[in-house]
Amino acid sequence: MAIVHLTLIGKPGCHLCDDARDVVGSVVAKLTDDASAPTITLEERSILDDADLHERYFEDIPVLLINGKMHNYWRIDPVRLRTALLEVS
Repeated sequence: MAIVHLTLIGKPGCHLCDDARDVVGSVVAKLTDDASAPTITLEERSILDDADLHERYFEDIPVLLINGKMHNYWRIDPVRLRTALLEVS
């Protein structure tokens, strides 16, 4: 079974980051019952804690990476995310 690592990059107090967290959480929760879905890990990183992330992403947060590659930024579409996650498996 495939393992997918999601990284959500944002910062505290960012409403778009809160929305992205909710969308990612919902999509991942719905996939836990899908036998064809990969195992998914989620890491949250703040641009306030990492100068390199701040320099790279401060205008784009929230940013969602799938296995280290940019999936989307600003708004996370649940259908697009689900499709991308199932394609990895």
